[in-house]
Amino acid sequence: MTLNDELLSELGDAGLEEVAGLLGTDLATAHSVLTLVSGTIVGGLARNAAHPDGAEALRGALDDHVDADPFNGDVASLSRDGQSILGHVLGGQGTEQAAEGLSRLVGIRSSSIMRLLPLVAPMIMSLLAVRATRGRLGTEAVADALKQEDAALPDELRHLLATIFDNDAIDTPGQPNLDR
Repeated sequence: MTLNDELLSELGDAGLEEVAGLLGTDLATAHSVLTLVSGTIVGGLARNAAHPDGAEALRGALDDHVDADPFNGDVASLSRDGQSILGHVLGGQGTEQAAEGLSRLVGIRSSSIMRLLPLVAPMIMSLLAVRATRGRLGTEAVADALKQEDAALPDELRHLLATIFDNDAIDTPGQPNLDR
């Protein structure tokens, strides 16, 4: 089961309906947007975890998220945590670039996607933290799991992520964005 599958399962129909309302769209489009948003976050995590320092930083950050329950928290707190996560995962202007790119892919305003990204990021981190804790996954195993999920992302999303990381001045080869 992928992190996206787990996310959709945790949100359930009620959560998907909330996302559709936030985006001003139907359930099928909300499902597609959520899949791409979660894939963007997972892809960013995978790229950072591909570097030893980034993998270590991510594994440490997961410990902070293992007891969190972002599915029942208040939106303001969730959004603040999500902005921080996105800053580390996508770097610099990466969140805006991701929102604009996703907007072009799905035909939803980038401003709506900008509201969704920071809500989904803590959810993905929490799901990954629980998976890492239950499976007693170390740094390398977490990086490998993310690499597998990244490999399964749609080509258009992988291309978008490559564009984000190529254009982000903060991200340089060998230097991960997860600098906690």
